[in-house]
Amino acid sequence: QVQVVESGGGVVQAGDSLRLSCSVDAPTSSPYTMAWFRQASGKEREFVAAIARIVRSTCYADFAKGRFTISKDNAKNTVYLLMADLNPDDAAVSYCAARRGRNSFVANDYDSWGRGTQVAVSS
Repeated sequence: QVQVVESGGGVVQAGDSLRLSCSVDAPTSSPYTMAWFRQASGKEREFVAAIARIVRSTCYADFAKGRFTISKDNAKNTVYLLMADLNPDDAAVSYCAARRGRNSFVANDYDSWGRGTQVAVSS
């Protein structure tokens, strides 16, 4: 496991954008896959996006394609999630997660988690 800390959440209006940051306590050469999940009130945690730590490979949930962008800065041990054109359905607690190995859509495959950052969207 590695330490994962999310930040950047807040309250935005529908149509606005927001960038989340995930600080990871791991060397830049570590072969970790980083991912973002979200959990809305009363719903299960769902996959948002993932990116390979060393080999650049990304994947997105269908709802995130075309609107959300996951990126990384290995020098800063930081992963980002840029969310554009937000709508009320995007309101959730966003979690950053890490695992050794390839990209995965399954939350249980990740063994390192942040405590979450709240994203709220007003309409």
